[in-house]
Amino acid sequence: MKKLLLLLYVSLISSFAFGQDTEPKYSYDDLTPTETQTKVEEMVTGFLANYHYKKYALDDTLSRKVWTEFINNVDASKAYFLKSEIDAFKKYENSIDEALVSGKLDAPFEVFNLYRTKYRARHQKVLELIQQPFDFTAKETYTPNREKVAWATSEAELDDVWSKIIKSQVLSMKLSGSTDSATVSTLTKRYNMYESRMAKLRSEDVFQTFMNSFTEVIDPHTSYMIPSTAAQFNIDMSQSLEGIGASLRNEGEYVTIVDIIPGGPLFKSALSNKGDKILAVAQGTDGQYQDIIGWLTDDAVKIIRGKKGTTIRLKLLAEDAPLSSEPREVVIIREKIKLEEAVATAEIIPMKNGRKTQNIGYIDLPMFYRDFDGAKNASDFQSTTKDVKKFLEEFKLKGVDAVVLDLRNNGGGSLTEAIDLTGLFIKDGPVVQRKSFRPGVNVENDNNSELTYAGPLVVLQNRYSASASEIFAGAIQDYERGLIVGERSFGKATVQQLVDLDQYKSQSTASRNSKKRIGTTLEEEDRFGQLKLTTEKFYRITGKSNQRVGVAADITFPTPFDANETGESSYPSALPNDSIESTSFTSTGQVSAKKIDKLQSETSKRIAGNTLWQEIMVDFEAYKNLREEDSYSLNFEERNIKKDETDKYFKSIKKLSKTKANESHEEDIYLLETLKIAADLVTL
Repeated sequence: MKKLLLLLYVSLISSFAFGQDTEPKYSYDDLTPTETQTKVEEMVTGFLANYHYKKYALDDTLSRKVWTEFINNVDASKAYFLKSEIDAFKKYENSIDEALVSGKLDAPFEVFNLYRTKYRARHQKVLELIQQPFDFTAKETYTPNREKVAWATSEAELDDVWSKIIKSQVLSMKLSGSTDSATVSTLTKRYNMYESRMAKLRSEDVFQTFMNSFTEVIDPHTSYMIPSTAAQFNIDMSQSLEGIGASLRNEGEYVTIVDIIPGGPLFKSALSNKGDKILAVAQGTDGQYQDIIGWLTDDAVKIIRGKKGTTIRLKLLAEDAPLSSEPREVVIIREKIKLEEAVATAEIIPMKNGRKTQNIGYIDLPMFYRDFDGAKNASDFQSTTKDVKKFLEEFKLKGVDAVVLDLRNNGGGSLTEAIDLTGLFIKDGPVVQRKSFRPGVNVENDNNSELTYAGPLVVLQNRYSASASEIFAGAIQDYERGLIVGERSFGKATVQQLVDLDQYKSQSTASRNSKKRIGTTLEEEDRFGQLKLTTEKFYRITGKSNQRVGVAADITFPTPFDANETGESSYPSALPNDSIESTSFTSTGQVSAKKIDKLQSETSKRIAGNTLWQEIMVDFEAYKNLREEDSYSLNFEERNIKKDETDKYFKSIKKLSKTKANESHEEDIYLLETLKIAADLVTL
């Protein structure tokens, strides 16, 4: 799992004037916990023990895990602390469980105060390093992922680590065409920015990091938000995402794209994926790029937002890009998110199959949407199921031979719609099972006996198909109603709830705080923040779970990606895969194992005899090998060659990009093969 350096993890609104060369102003008095934070620590610990889906023991084993997680979150790169300092902190590792219950916070604050001291001292050395010339002809390598390396035993050893860090950054900028003076200027600004932020951190930032070290050990989707972070989280989505149409957050030193909002400019460009890192931002078609490595999300949003119709350029680096990769440029025209452009779309695509031409109805479904307010007030409201039903009825009138439903990059949405959409393809019956921390299982059924479409069905998914997408695909697979093709899906089968902790203060605390109100808002130091915790798991009608394993495709396409590196299973603390009893249902038997074997055989023959597929698969394998490298050269010539190789392989990866209905599909190799499979399914 990615570690979040505390200085880049918190959600503050910095007042630092980006781009200035002024020396940062320091404020390095020791940070101390507040009385409110001790109360919140006790409350969060109690909430998780009582209401989290996972029943865990608050003991020494968990204590050591939380402590290790906290140390790693503070100094993930092992670039500041020495082994002797880490050893001295071991005295706390078995007492964190008691501290969580009692509200003690002395240990994490002691660690972080030392970290700030060391950070300030290291900053001065880094500024000196940036100014010095580097020899890029030497045969030298750098390992950026230091998770498995030992802690340094001396400051001299750390000096060597930092020399390679800065040298690598200088070389990367040199390869992108930056001049020496521009590189020095950019890196100086970047590290001064880091330092300014470190000096402005408050006790609540330390507290949030410590509490999230606790929640991350329990499961990756449970988290605590301090009041300022909670306030940012609750900003109206249409306002906070105006600009490029993406949800952003800090991961390490990068502002990272967490979600691409259907209907937004980035979504419509089809040039980015979840997990992409934003390295730099430029305004207009020819504006100079502003380096934003190390920026807080709040500050990055300020320059990403802009007037409708204006142009913004981004330098992006893929989450799973090899170490030697250089960023790619994406040009976007700003506009407000138009959710009406994120609805299902459809077309009929003719496919030659031998001497026959078969008409395949293609439906692109980017999300499971539902107008909940409209559903309460009127019978005529927009929903996924209504829109898809209309397309299916049109397909029947025009005599389509099969239907392809594209769920690639569909991160989910309404559970109700996932259930109702399944009902268009089956007569009736269970669709998904839900289990909470309480005893018992709830079965969600399709109770509508109407069958809208009974013909051949193929569902196309990829590694970003998640949640409601997996519920739908899993049900279609379990009923043997349709064929699932593509990649293994994401594998998230958990449900989270958001708890406003201010609502659960004791009466005496609430009474005392009511005297401190400013208008209708409690003073920040009196607020408790919010807790997001996992409360349920989804199970398929067979009793199996998609958790960690996702929905396995019946026919799997070649891919350069490992599902264990990008899906739910990539999180060490993800809840385990388990199973419950099957519910009663009747299979349609429309897609038997015998049919799947026959279709797989035909697909394999086509891929083996297709020159383009074979060339792409060679590039896929090379790309996998590049991604497995844990170090890269600091030699200019070697790094330049590697960069060219990576660029070549990345062009093949782009052929996995999803196209939309009514667009040209010539380079969408996954969809083209899916259409051929649908045509084969008709003949069977």
